Amino acid sequence: MNGRIIILGGGESGTGAAVLAKRKGFAPFLSDAGEMKPVFRELLTQQSIEWEEGKHGRQLFKGAVEVIKSPGIPDSAPVVQRAKKKGIPVISEIEFASRFTSATKVCVTGSNGKTTTSSLIYHMMKKEGLNAGLAGNIGTSFARMVAEHDYDYYSLELSSFQLEDIVSFKPEIAILLNIVPDHLDRYNKDILNYLNAKFRIAENMGKEDAFIWCRDDPAIAGEMEKRDIGASLFSFSLDSVPRQGAYIEENRIVITTQTNKTDMIMDELSLKGRHNVYNSMAAGIAGQLLRIRKEVIRESLSDFQGIEHRLEPVLKIHGIEFINDSKATNVNSSWYALESMKKKVVWIAGGIDKGNDYSELIGLVREKVHAIVCLGKDNTKLVDTFKDVVSTVVETSSMQEAVRSAYYLAKNGDSVLLSPACASFDLFENYEDRGRQFKSCVRNL
Repeated sequence: MNGRIIILGGGESGTGAAVLAKRKGFAPFLSDAGEMKPVFRELLTQQSIEWEEGKHGRQLFKGAVEVIKSPGIPDSAPVVQRAKKKGIPVISEIEFASRFTSATKVCVTGSNGKTTTSSLIYHMMKKEGLNAGLAGNIGTSFARMVAEHDYDYYSLELSSFQLEDIVSFKPEIAILLNIVPDHLDRYNKDILNYLNAKFRIAENMGKEDAFIWCRDDPAIAGEMEKRDIGASLFSFSLDSVPRQGAYIEENRIVITTQTNKTDMIMDELSLKGRHNVYNSMAAGIAGQLLRIRKEVIRESLSDFQGIEHRLEPVLKIHGIEFINDSKATNVNSSWYALESMKKKVVWIAGGIDKGNDYSELIGLVREKVHAIVCLGKDNTKLVDTFKDVVSTVVETSSMQEAVRSAYYLAKNGDSVLLSPACASFDLFENYEDRGRQFKSCVRNL
């Protein structure tokens, strides 16, 4: 037995870490201060893993050699501080999982586009016939994937929360898509703390590794001038031509890495909108670095079907198009959604505000939106920002009410866009629950 490991948090990340720890000969004990979902309780019981919920017991850390912290638990949590005061190392689930695989890891982080880009890279890997898994902040946890499979490649979506507690974790290829103010409630309202968490993805990388970054993002570009990144650098841009990376030339995307060069017509990209050009560029660079064939890269970028809850068409009813963008949990993500709209919009927005500044949306809202349906327990900030920008702003407190209000306000030829710009936890379990409720309510109109 390798010793007692404490896992804090009984969600996908924590239970995955517990399963892997058990398989690798540790004695895991999982502790959740809240109430766990039945599916996770059953998993732990089936695997004969000890657990507790509704508390963190007084003797929790007795004999513990290490603590694995779920990403939703901040470093400031009393239970984490208890462990650190006892001198017990606290690590993340991705740090723990990385010890038990020699697979090539392509890791994607950023404020927006992580899920789309990591899914696109996985699509490319599978199309090439690679033995690959998709994990991290999307679907199955990295630890559970490592416990149950023996993949040669991983496409991993990583949040800033997951990167906070790495020690030696190192991707072979890392992608930083963009940085806009997000989760500032977690980072003491200081964007530098958020930036530092995101850039941790590269801190252990060496020259043999590749760091892919967005040259057009001012926050990233500013940090790249100050930081000494040990990896080989590749950038992507719509406005300039990097020495290595991706750029636009005469309506074609051009990808250059060392001696390889791939290009394709922009109109052939399956994902539309400026933000998706960036996502496609980043994925294309990663594909080329993985030595995926040029024709497979082109095919993957042209036939990828997108992901649920990201600008997902739902139904057209009486000429009104309903679009599910529930995954837009920050202002910048909603900006991209609104920017891509070609029709007049009834916009459903709201939820838990993470220190949002809605003012950057005013120009787009004035141009494209004729009515706003606020959906949340407290809509004050949204109403105050937009009451003088659009003629109609209504408040609702349930998805059914929001969808019916939007349908009533929309005209033939309009789009009803759910793009909340906020977290979902005031009225919903998560953004997936919010998106599925939206689709269900639309279908019931």
